[in-house]
Amino acid sequence: MAQTSSFDVTTGVDLQEVDNAVNQAQKEIAQRYDFKDSKASIEFKRAESMLVLIADSDFKMRALFDVLQSKLIKRGVPVKNLDIGETKPAGGDTVRKEIKLKTALDSDTAKKVAAAIKDAKLKKVQAAIQGDQVRISSPSRDDLQGAIQLLKSTDFGVELKFGNYR
Repeated sequence: MAQTSSFDVTTGVDLQEVDNAVNQAQKEIAQRYDFKDSKASIEFKRAESMLVLIADSDFKMRALFDVLQSKLIKRGVPVKNLDIGETKPAGGDTVRKEIKLKTALDSDTAKKVAAAIKDAKLKKVQAAIQGDQVRISSPSRDDLQGAIQLLKSTDFGVELKFGNYR
């Protein structure tokens, strides 16, 4: 009997890299002339995997978000994994925006990944949802490579990570 090979599909963000990007963005904001004497700030709530941006106006909020986004991209944090909330008015003539970080596959995305594998009708390739990850298994490693290529070419709204390949 042929041995079954498998790999796991997950998603996530490196919280330390997010922290570094936030620190770099805060330094840049402190230096920039257009943010002089403004209430612009970025708060990283690590326990809740959330970023909170506060600015004086919508214009400054867009500039603040652009600075943060560029720092996240430079640090290798997938921007697809940001769940960007609406800009809402806050107290003291400011606006606030909450950005949630997607650290795990939600059940809808996991179902879409499993369905994409099943719909592709790859020979003897099976997908099983296990909590916040999807395990894909097959006797043929070549078929697993085909499954990885299929998943990479499809947009699920998050950055997929492939690990535990054996």
